[in-house]
Amino acid sequence: MSLQKINTRFIILVLMVLGAIAMRIVNTQVPALSNFTPVGAVALFGGVYFARKWEAYAVPLLALFISDLVINYIYTSTLTFFASSLWMYGCFILMAFVGTLIKKVNVTNLVTASVVAVLIHWLVMDLPVVYGIPSTWGNYTMLLMKAIYPFETNMLIADAIYGTILFGAFELAKSKYTVLQSKKQLAL
Repeated sequence: MSLQKINTRFIILVLMVLGAIAMRIVNTQVPALSNFTPVGAVALFGGVYFARKWEAYAVPLLALFISDLVINYIYTSTLTFFASSLWMYGCFILMAFVGTLIKKVNVTNLVTASVVAVLIHWLVMDLPVVYGIPSTWGNYTMLLMKAIYPFETNMLIADAIYGTILFGAFELAKSKYTVLQSKKQLAL
């Protein structure tokens, strides 16, 4: 495999991740699009297509971190980092891991992975400890119920839309440009 082939594939994947994560910044400006972001789709996409495992986690995680800095700057005029973001990064790592488990890109596998990604986000990000409130089953249940709509519903719809765009575009590009194909296409 030539260095040009590896670099071209890697660059295209990085650009796709950055382009998708940029929509997260745009969507924060529209309150109705709360949680309608490409976060889950990007994590799954990175997990599936980056050939080296560290890339599958590092590239999407770095994109998420950069978008967090931009979003936080928009709202606070400082480069603020919130402690609760660490929980989101943990979710993101788990979502990328789910992506690495996909051995064949097809609709069934992607829908299943998207649902799992949303469940990871829902179950982890609504832990009371994330918000600094007492960790009781009542508080956890309350947070879970409040998150179903619009947050988790929007995330599921966004994963479906962004996932279709990301996976569909890359699969189409791979079929047209052999430089994007790889013998080791999926992260192992």
